[in-house]
Amino acid sequence: MLNPATIVLKNGKDHSLRRRHPWVFSGAIARVLGEPREGEPVRVEAINGELLGVGHFSSGGSIAVRMLDFGPESELPTAKYWEDKLGNAYRLRQRLALTGTADTNVFRLVHAEGDGLPGLIIDVYGDTAVVQAHSVGMYRARPEIAAALQVVFGDKLRAIYDKSAETVPGNAVPDAQNGYLFGESSGTEHVVTENGHQFAVDWETGQKTGFFIDQRDNRALLARYSPGRKVLNTFCYTGGFSVYALEAGAELVHSVDSSKKAIALTERNAELSNHANRHAAYPDDVLGFLKNHSAQYDLLVLDPPAFAKHMGARHAALMGYKRLNAAGIAHLAPGGLLFTFSCSQVVSPELFEGAVLAAAIEAGRPARILHRLTQPADHPVSLFHPEGAYLKGLVLAVE
Repeated sequence: MLNPATIVLKNGKDHSLRRRHPWVFSGAIARVLGEPREGEPVRVEAINGELLGVGHFSSGGSIAVRMLDFGPESELPTAKYWEDKLGNAYRLRQRLALTGTADTNVFRLVHAEGDGLPGLIIDVYGDTAVVQAHSVGMYRARPEIAAALQVVFGDKLRAIYDKSAETVPGNAVPDAQNGYLFGESSGTEHVVTENGHQFAVDWETGQKTGFFIDQRDNRALLARYSPGRKVLNTFCYTGGFSVYALEAGAELVHSVDSSKKAIALTERNAELSNHANRHAAYPDDVLGFLKNHSAQYDLLVLDPPAFAKHMGARHAALMGYKRLNAAGIAHLAPGGLLFTFSCSQVVSPELFEGAVLAAAIEAGRPARILHRLTQPADHPVSLFHPEGAYLKGLVLAVE
């Protein structure tokens, strides 16, 4: 691009970019020089003409530019830019001992702002990378991203699957379709390994990119507390917590999810664990299941999808977390453990803890916090973008 458009910020609206926050809000823009297309790389300048950086332009929504680079030396993305960024992300995962190990071959390679690539998620499942673009800019850059992935991984990469149709803004890319950017489907069941546990993953038609990688460390913690216990895993999806509990020696494990497809995957993963005889799965609404069943459990997992995706829904979400946790606590045997989570970015850890407190008060059960939980290291949070800390959890001992 020879003459990129330029976004000029209002006087005093450049402070966040100087602190390397990666978002430019539409209200901060004084004028636009040129006619940038949706998702096109643009220059961002202060009111005095100083170059602050470059980023992807968006005309819809409150975030007008997602920054790709900062400072007066910033240049528009090239093939080298993508190779450097993805190579840096891969080297971090190597230092985290998530690559080249026999017991884990699934990890997050790129966590959007946490890896300096706003709007981009890349998860690796064995020899396949699954790409999700959450912005039009990243969607349009998929060919360059796929090419850079092949350079970074070399012959370790068999395929690259694009799973962006569900995440790219539909009004800007109404014809988005999922499909392979490189390679093709193996035509067989996709089985990956996490901490020595096997899981069947469906990245073509499953939720997110196919597996909830962000709960890896929390699943390992749950395994420590599972031996000999009766476990209920709600919103189980593919049964991650269930498999860890089974293989750790839980007396029995029940899994609940409203999706019949998720339940089928959970049952398959229980079979892969060779402990399906101690497992039962229920395709049911979680609150309905809790209301209609009287069984008591020693360990209970509440891991719902995001209750709030914007600030306007936050109050309703907090009420939802209170109701769900009160219902869950009612099914815990005395001395039981509750693993409870929120992945709603707009709900802070303090607000979530308050909702769980209100639930314990409503249930009339004394409870102690044993652990405060968050996302793992391959889902890093940029110091300049604290909004990236979305997953929060508590482990409670309930009397």
